[in-house]
Amino acid sequence: MSLAVVSLSWLTLLEFGSIQDKSILYFTFFASITGYNFVKYFGLARFHHRSLAKWLKEIQIFSFFCFLFMCFYMFRLQFETLIFVVACGVLTFLYAIPVLPKQLFVDNQQNLRSISGLKIYIIALVWSGVTVFLPLVNNGVSLESPEVIVTAVQRFVLVIALTIPFEIRDLQYDSLKLSTIPQQMGVRRTKIMGVLLLMLFFVLGFFKEEVTMKHIVILLVITLTTLLFLLFSKKDQGPYYSGFWVEGIPIFWLLLVLTF
Repeated sequence: MSLAVVSLSWLTLLEFGSIQDKSILYFTFFASITGYNFVKYFGLARFHHRSLAKWLKEIQIFSFFCFLFMCFYMFRLQFETLIFVVACGVLTFLYAIPVLPKQLFVDNQQNLRSISGLKIYIIALVWSGVTVFLPLVNNGVSLESPEVIVTAVQRFVLVIALTIPFEIRDLQYDSLKLSTIPQQMGVRRTKIMGVLLLMLFFVLGFFKEEVTMKHIVILLVITLTTLLFLLFSKKDQGPYYSGFWVEGIPIFWLLLVLTF
């Protein structure tokens, strides 16, 4: 997951020709590991802190060192970047920690993750902010450009499409109270929604200032690759279908851009 986030951030810098400071890429890598492990394992650690399994203790130690590296690179970022970092950090905190008013929730979790139907949009919003706004702000690129907004919307749409196979896979695990998109619309309609999102993702590429044949071909390859994984996704997936192949699409995208 962290490599996917860094790949999208790197793609942003390449697109805007703004790789002056790579500290943001290192920060993003370690921050995404720290944030992911915090969200995923906070509940387990909170309730089993006195009798943590060995594997969970190892994850905590690994996360601690990632946190230290994150702090190291954070102090090398521009001050303006830190404002966005704080905003993303607050969203991540609220996503995992039960501190919000009870009346907002369908269960007793009291975090953003548990608000009915909101989960996938929070993920897409955070990924868009981290992979578009953070690297550009840190490299001195103005966010007032229409192309930046188009890129952010395009990234938001892509992340939702990439998340759909995970949502379909988790149908057998997620509580019905979460009201995920597949739970609300069914698998077939969710896939149709994903197809429409990918069409929008591809079309948005033509609203960039510089549209070359290379740009169109690579965008088409990524769109079709994502589309295939979306259409063939199902509840009973292999262990690596979403967690490796779908998650690897941003890395594949970066490799295409760097190669060609």
